[in-house]
Amino acid sequence: MVEMTVAGIALDAASRSPIVLLRDPSGRRQVPIWIDQAQAHNILSGLRGIEPPRPLSHDLMATLLAVAGLDLERVIIHAIEANTFRAVLRLRSGDGEEHEVDCRPSDAIALALRTGSSLWMLEEVVADASIPVDADADAEEVADFRRFVEGLSPAALIRHQGKARPDPNLHEDATEDAAEEGDDGEP
Repeated sequence: MVEMTVAGIALDAASRSPIVLLRDPSGRRQVPIWIDQAQAHNILSGLRGIEPPRPLSHDLMATLLAVAGLDLERVIIHAIEANTFRAVLRLRSGDGEEHEVDCRPSDAIALALRTGSSLWMLEEVVADASIPVDADADAEEVADFRRFVEGLSPAALIRHQGKARPDPNLHEDATEDAAEEGDDGEP
């Protein structure tokens, strides 16, 4: 799973529909999720920390969770089915019992923003639905990797593999002593 952050709200140029943009930790991929105007308002309020004069639906949900003794542990966006994202709320009660509640991703995001909960997405979903944010950096990374692979020889791979293997002659006590001494072997 990949922990995502809310990068912001954008507008689809063609339909003028709001889109919530979720960004991966590297900042190189974003997952756009089309939402409606009301959901965009709820998410923006959560992002900006705006407290309305009367609670919005998601403020009410956060209060109800707290009164019931439930913590929103995390939001998980786990699938795309027929161009629709699927999400669950992972809740934990005071006695440690876990519950999962099916919900729309937009509701889950708005609620997570209000409760300070983490937002996770399965890697398969990120891979299927993401758009590259920095195509130039991605192209440069691919070119660097190709140069690296082209410079490899079978002998270099074997030498590298030999360095990666633990020394079978080391005993547990020797490993502990080495850890205490530091990287350079000095006490």
